[in-house]
Amino acid sequence: MHAKPKGVVLGPKEPTVQPSAAPAPKPAAERNSVHNLRLRPHAKVLVVGGGINGVGTFRDLALQGVDVALVERGDYCQGASGASSHMIHGGIRYLENGEFRLVRESVVERNRLLRIAPHYVKPLQTTIPIFSTFSGILSAPLRFLTHKQQGRPKERGAFLIKLGLSLYDSFSRDGGSVPRHQFRGHKRALAELPDLRPDIKYAATYFDASVHNPERLTLDVLQDGEKAGQGSTARASNYLSLQSMTSRPNPGTGKGGTVRLRDELTGEEFDFTADVIVNTTGAWVDLTNDAMGTTSSFMGGTKGSHIVLDSPELLAACRGREIFFEHTDGRIVLIYPMGDRVLVGTTDVDADMSQDAVCTDEEIDYFFELVGHVFPNVPVTRDQIVYTFSGVRPLPRHDATQPGFVSRDYRIETRRPAATGTGAVVLSLVGGKWTTFRALAEHLTNDVLAELGMHRKISTAQLPIGGGAGFPADDAGVQRWLKAHMGHGRDADRTAGLLTRYGTRAEAVIEHLDAGPDRLLHSTRELSVRELEFMAAHEQVGHLVDVLIRRTSLAFRGLVTGELLNEVADILSAPLQWDAAARSAEISHAQEVLQRLHRVETHSLVA
Repeated sequence: MHAKPKGVVLGPKEPTVQPSAAPAPKPAAERNSVHNLRLRPHAKVLVVGGGINGVGTFRDLALQGVDVALVERGDYCQGASGASSHMIHGGIRYLENGEFRLVRESVVERNRLLRIAPHYVKPLQTTIPIFSTFSGILSAPLRFLTHKQQGRPKERGAFLIKLGLSLYDSFSRDGGSVPRHQFRGHKRALAELPDLRPDIKYAATYFDASVHNPERLTLDVLQDGEKAGQGSTARASNYLSLQSMTSRPNPGTGKGGTVRLRDELTGEEFDFTADVIVNTTGAWVDLTNDAMGTTSSFMGGTKGSHIVLDSPELLAACRGREIFFEHTDGRIVLIYPMGDRVLVGTTDVDADMSQDAVCTDEEIDYFFELVGHVFPNVPVTRDQIVYTFSGVRPLPRHDATQPGFVSRDYRIETRRPAATGTGAVVLSLVGGKWTTFRALAEHLTNDVLAELGMHRKISTAQLPIGGGAGFPADDAGVQRWLKAHMGHGRDADRTAGLLTRYGTRAEAVIEHLDAGPDRLLHSTRELSVRELEFMAAHEQVGHLVDVLIRRTSLAFRGLVTGELLNEVADILSAPLQWDAAARSAEISHAQEVLQRLHRVETHSLVA
């Protein structure tokens, strides 16, 4: 059980820029999000936590016409949602745990996201290298029954993998057009992937999906919710933390409870009332409940780390496929080409919630071992690492159960006023994964609607997300879109970059770019002055590092330089009202975050 903190931490501990004693007022476009909450400090529902599950619930509630607000202590998608393996998948390995409901829901949602979010969610060809035929047949039933590793790990052989993929195919046919799996023997496997270990016996290939821009997909979902509420009944703000809760009800209705909110950018605090509070703070659910005086012990998250490599040899070895396999310790791991970089992950160890989630030297050694396990002749070195990241999975408390066997399914814990003593109904989300966020949000929304005595008005099952609406269906469509939107000195590469970053919402960005004189940054051809101003005005940028990590993928790809830090800080200073001291603090803050949490060396970033 956690001790009650003095102000709960609802996300990874990115260091904060301390507000001055008399902070300058923020421009309306930047902190209008907080102004709207202070102007009317009540909502029927308050969602606490701005990861994908909280944002998805916010969107669904807004679409039902519910008066809903959302607050997030850090930036949107800053926690586990931004530290995922970037996969949208059915979870083939969950079959071994008997989680058939979760697998069915996951593959249905995977197929759905390919349709409603095609700008960010793409098909992913995945290959499992297999080095035995019948290994694991005896131990697999025991793992299935006990959810524990029995003795020394035994790799899953072709028989078990074939059985699992056949079952997976049967789930995947529901509403999808994903091809069935294929099995290759030794010769054909090496013909397709010649850098694999020469003793490979089989290669099984199937399709899942990937999301290369999870942070931007989260923003799209958020903005859909804000649009549905027309800015009045659906309000959201990042950098706004929940400090405490009392039983004092809304004076207008005599219902609900009162929470104390703190603006993390200015230090100012104010009260806010809500009838229902939805706790979607992931691995920090118990800490959030403690802060609200509703102590719980639901969570038992595990840490997962990844590294990003600039390795042309490893990229070529993958041949455009994700390599998904079992390492020697029984852990399921992956090697995943993303553009011109390669993502390698993931670990699964119990998390210490008092410490930052960071990728350790031991984990890096582990990643290099797993690369050598399947690609023994492909060299990888530490100087090829351009970025690392870690997150804490929001798993349920699992006591003696080994991390790899902990359920990835979710549940909702509801406490009503008689139990909370606060006057507010508190719903806590335990678990949840990226792939199922829409279905999970639907479930949470239905529970909230029941508490409010309301009924669902619209389903999100077929509703396009953000820039996925009208997104070109094929390469020919993409070329037509690019041709129609080039101009004002903007070439095909720059226009394609905007389509990749925003989907069809790029049309609004292009309208802004073309409304005045613009220029590309000197430090990167991927951003312009007016695009940064658009982000500051419309995407709740709070810190310089938000642009580097979550509004773009520049940090992920190892493209942050000292020149870039200085140039972006200069451009953001006017719309975000940073004086010289604040600008300097933002650069230092970005350097610290990149070095401490992502192993981006600061000596290359010194301004």
